[in-house]
Amino acid sequence: MDSGEVLAAHHPHGRQRPASLIKVLLALVVLDELDPEQIVVPTQRDADQECSCADLEAGSPYSVRDLLLATMVKSGNDAAHALAGALGGVDEALRKMNALAHELGATDTRAASPSGLDGPGMVTSAYDQALLFTHAMTNPQFAEAAGVQRMMFPGGRGEPPHPLVNNDRLLDEYPGILGGKTGFTSASRHTYVGAAERDGRRIAVVLLRAEQRPVQVSDQARSLFDYGFRLAAEGVPAVGRVTTAPPQPQAPVRTGEARADGGGTAEAADARPAGSGGSSAVGWIVALVILVSVGVGVGIALSRDERV
Repeated sequence: MDSGEVLAAHHPHGRQRPASLIKVLLALVVLDELDPEQIVVPTQRDADQECSCADLEAGSPYSVRDLLLATMVKSGNDAAHALAGALGGVDEALRKMNALAHELGATDTRAASPSGLDGPGMVTSAYDQALLFTHAMTNPQFAEAAGVQRMMFPGGRGEPPHPLVNNDRLLDEYPGILGGKTGFTSASRHTYVGAAERDGRRIAVVLLRAEQRPVQVSDQARSLFDYGFRLAAEGVPAVGRVTTAPPQPQAPVRTGEARADGGGTAEAADARPAGSGGSSAVGWIVALVILVSVGVGVGIALSRDERV
């Protein structure tokens, strides 16, 4: 996470649904724009969001800090929706989220809901999730929230606080874990992004469209962390880089015209997605010691029935 090197990757720019990983992007906008002590009063629509939920009480006051923690710890869709309202409403929150993603270079990502519940056009990639999470972890408030295993959330209308427990099993089980975010919907399947530190190295792992087989996804993630640390210790050459610098636009080239860099015709160049094989892939698969992996049977949800 400090060098930007991608140690291993599979289909890093493949378009997948993020589920609750999109809450990382929401958190970045919230931390940029809202005072942690600002009070938000959720609407009934906020409270009625499809769960997982923090059990907000419509009409009761909550601080932005508590709502953000509930969004990260419990993956509360109700808390995420309330934060979107504080940002100017869902449409405005999505506009800000998508603008920030593009500004940071996460051009595979489009948020269609602030919580990660599936919506038309909702999409991300492993590359983008590595980029966004690594950038988010540079913010001390986000890094703290991402590592919280348990919190007491204020009760509504004078009720006592109630506990919210993080579904990320690695927070309790993996030595050196720094934090993470889990997700699940029926369309996205299991998703995960997290970071850990060992011997002075910090590595991030991303998993999209995963299943709880052949072993539980938490065990798959644990194995990938171990694999990444082993690759880093052995000095294995990077296969690319992650960077928050957006790709530079290229001058248009007429179909069939040879490229100035000798890379073939424009047709061939345009047909090859960013991050595909060849030296041009390294051109802008370019941030941190990161292990990125996506694939069938490789993933994490660390929750048994989390909706996003």
